[in-house]
Amino acid sequence: MSVTNTLSENKKNQAKTRLLLALFEAQESVMKAKLNDRVVPSKEKAKDYQSVFDELLEIGAIEKSKKGYSLVLPKGRELLDESLKTTDFENNTIGTWVANALLKLIRENQSKTNYSTELQNQAQIKDSPNEEIASYDKFKEITLEVYDKLNRNYNLDNLVPIYRIRKEVGEKVSRDNFNQWMLEMQKKDILQLIGGEMTDITPEKAEDSITTKLSGLRYYAKRIA
Repeated sequence: MSVTNTLSENKKNQAKTRLLLALFEAQESVMKAKLNDRVVPSKEKAKDYQSVFDELLEIGAIEKSKKGYSLVLPKGRELLDESLKTTDFENNTIGTWVANALLKLIRENQSKTNYSTELQNQAQIKDSPNEEIASYDKFKEITLEVYDKLNRNYNLDNLVPIYRIRKEVGEKVSRDNFNQWMLEMQKKDILQLIGGEMTDITPEKAEDSITTKLSGLRYYAKRIA
């Protein structure tokens, strides 16, 4: 014979939240008897709260195995977050385990928020076209990426015009630093700066190339390392 469910909607919602919170705190399967201690208020009957377990099982927020009940991610965690926004805990329901579980939940949410914010900040920095290059190491990293992209996309046969590299990188670094760090990359046998001829040379392209003290104008860069 079926048992008539006498729980009010408020009690049922509070019980669902406490059950989800208990499973979140445990982070593993929990036997029914222990969960009843968490979910069923004193002087009330556990059988009256079976519908709470059944409803959460039916929607896939929790699952049952031989070891007991456990939280299903991400469904159970999402429902717990939503329940905490809409369910009011009565004063006599706040015990030590509830406080500890809520603290754990707050810390985990804060950690996720901080991580998300950090990723957004990194994306903004990475995508910013005017990000200033303030160090040689950063310049080297970006310059080699630009070199490889130009060489690949335009079939430049490993002779990439310096003025094209400057055009890609130059807005992020001063002209003096660009010249100095390109020469530093040559000194460290990362790039070789080459002269020769440029058939479509213009005053602007010559200006955006590099002039060395000993060898004069260098029009091309060739990657060595």
